[in-house]
Amino acid sequence: MTAWPDSAGLDLLALWAEPGRAHAAWLDPATLAITRASVAAPGGRFPALSPRHPAAAWFERAIADLWGLEAEGGTDGRPWLDHGLWPVRAPMSGAAARHSPRQEWPAFLPVAGEGLHEVPVGPIHAGVIEPGHFRFTVQGEVVVRLEARLGYTHKGILALMQGKSPRAAMRFAARLSGDATVAHSLAFARAAEAASGAAPPPRAEAIRRAMLELERLHNHLNDLGFIANDAAFGALHAEAGRLREGLLRAQAAAFGHRLMMDRVTPGGVAQDLAEDGVAALRGALAAVRAGLPRLGAMLDSHASLLDRLHGTGSIPPALVAAYAPGGVVGRASGRRFDARLLDGPMALPTQTAGDVEARWRQRHAEAGQSLGLLDALLHALPEGPLATPLPPRGGEGLALAESFRGECLAWLRLDEGGLVEAAFLRDPSWLHWPLLEAAVIGNILADFPLINKSINGSYSGVDL
Repeated sequence: MTAWPDSAGLDLLALWAEPGRAHAAWLDPATLAITRASVAAPGGRFPALSPRHPAAAWFERAIADLWGLEAEGGTDGRPWLDHGLWPVRAPMSGAAARHSPRQEWPAFLPVAGEGLHEVPVGPIHAGVIEPGHFRFTVQGEVVVRLEARLGYTHKGILALMQGKSPRAAMRFAARLSGDATVAHSLAFARAAEAASGAAPPPRAEAIRRAMLELERLHNHLNDLGFIANDAAFGALHAEAGRLREGLLRAQAAAFGHRLMMDRVTPGGVAQDLAEDGVAALRGALAAVRAGLPRLGAMLDSHASLLDRLHGTGSIPPALVAAYAPGGVVGRASGRRFDARLLDGPMALPTQTAGDVEARWRQRHAEAGQSLGLLDALLHALPEGPLATPLPPRGGEGLALAESFRGECLAWLRLDEGGLVEAAFLRDPSWLHWPLLEAAVIGNILADFPLINKSINGSYSGVDL
């Protein structure tokens, strides 16, 4: 194929490449059907998707850096992952060219107007957080433009996965963004199972879903607290942190790891969930169930806190429609999609305001929903084996798993021996970072940390 199919009315999920061709995946929001397509890239060029799907621009920049393919007609041709310090150009192109590494200073889009000045922040920050550079253009205290420069935590994950068994490659997927390790592992495992024709046993599937909800819950608690902390309200932060810590300790008792890393495997799970582990989880969940309403009451009873959150960092509805962000960012702006809907119907709480307050309340509602789902899952764990072996054969698979940020996507192709021939992982943050750039416009510079935390994009998740 030399041209992309008609994608009108579809939401772009991801865009990636291999030597000589590009791939894309879309979601039909009406039917929840996922479609894929590939186009050839003769002469190292392929037709750009960014003119019709603005979210494709960052993917196209990554494709140029990694595979050396140019998106013809693209909206933004600047480098992203490659800052000039790699020893080779286009390392995954199959024809990587060596060069002398040299720091290449990024080019930022110009802004014209009276009384404008730039404020550079990062990549090293005052807190213990991941590196990222933010270039603000401000007029007085009001932000008129923001551009994010990422890529500082590039790990070469896609190349490291090639030639390995799905079980070995899983460790890289689990570390793409450690706070969503279960979701990324689950998406990868499902893609590997789809490619090989295997299916996890019922007990393994139930334990996976429980781990997914536990991960979503402890991260929602973390974000509820940190959003309040960025508004200088430490009491709510402390209470949310206390509840989260109890849950993390129960997860360590139940799974042997506070974040449940490496517990999902292709074909099933790595270990069983024993009765004492279930008891530890139930105790921690009871504490969260009792404490969650208190967090909501603390927000509603402090007008100064509500004033900082309400109307701050709003994402325009037109941009939500154009970028189709997943998770809290999308649902706090009225977008009714959750990857768990692919497993069956479920209630889907949403907000409409699209501001920091709406994102806080959306997390609070989803935390309560996770408590109900976990009660049902832990109460009725089926008996049976924990894993199904993956047959050593070729195939291709794509899968989604709903993290606390939104849907994680994994695609891979296995060769005839069952080893990873090519792979791509997509964190929800690919669609969130551009919206952060829009959400801060018209707000004061001092509110950036609050807006940034309410969206909470992963640096590592998009740096690959």
